[in-house]
Amino acid sequence: MKKIIPAYVRVPLIFFIIFGAMEYFIDSGDRPAFIKYPMVSVFLFVILFLLVAIEITISAIDNITYQLLTEEQKAKIEAENKLPLKESEWYKNLLQKLTKTEPIENEANLLLSHDYDGIKELDNNLPPWWVYLFYGCIGFAAIYLVRFEIMGGDNQEMELKKELAQAKIDVAEYMKTAPDLMDEKTVTLLTESADLAAGKEIFTTNCAACHRADAGGQIGPNLTDEHWLFGGGIKNVFHTITNGGRDGKGMIAWKATLKPKEIQKVASYVLSLKGSNPKDPKAPDGDIWVDDSAPKK
Repeated sequence: MKKIIPAYVRVPLIFFIIFGAMEYFIDSGDRPAFIKYPMVSVFLFVILFLLVAIEITISAIDNITYQLLTEEQKAKIEAENKLPLKESEWYKNLLQKLTKTEPIENEANLLLSHDYDGIKELDNNLPPWWVYLFYGCIGFAAIYLVRFEIMGGDNQEMELKKELAQAKIDVAEYMKTAPDLMDEKTVTLLTESADLAAGKEIFTTNCAACHRADAGGQIGPNLTDEHWLFGGGIKNVFHTITNGGRDGKGMIAWKATLKPKEIQKVASYVLSLKGSNPKDPKAPDGDIWVDDSAPKK
């Protein structure tokens, strides 16, 4: 075997098999495991060192053993090393175990007592690999029959539907705790003073130029009354800030400037200003918005 796969091929091959297995089984996210976890790099270095050391040790032992042989034994080993692969002893033994073939000298013992137009038939054994594969197919068929036909197991289509349904649930749960993936369907109204204070700071920096610092309206509409151009409520206001107002003459889309969490804070702050009655407010724009999901009084 060492003649077929030399050390300079064998060592890198074993090393990269171990490396691939560690990368597969170690969960390191979007980064390679040997970069995210320095101990993995140390372990791989130790493995590589041991592989090289083992090859050097085996080579030294072989050389010492060879020097202790007699001239006749050395000649025999050299003759075996010069043999082609198919004529080597271990290859012949492996082939015999896989095929169970009979030598050509035993052909007379395998002849059956009939022939067809001079064509004779030999009673050869089936190859063991074929027999074991046949038995394996029978076992698989029995298990498949019981699992899917008798016990009513899920087929591939049903498994796919269940996995897709579970994936939707997992995505919805993840969206609840992933503020940067928030949208108008998952956004919620914030009422904590710290969140509203952060929203006020964002509003003062980005929105006061058009809506005034008190949100009474200037170029943009008054944000303290009950009139809305694109609907009130946290979902509608979040959508409007994210995607902008009317094309060509309305508010720009802020989704390229503000993160979803920041838009949620400023939208919540705007809604907290309802009924604040600023001085000299701008005339109402749009329609009075009524929350259809609110409980009826």
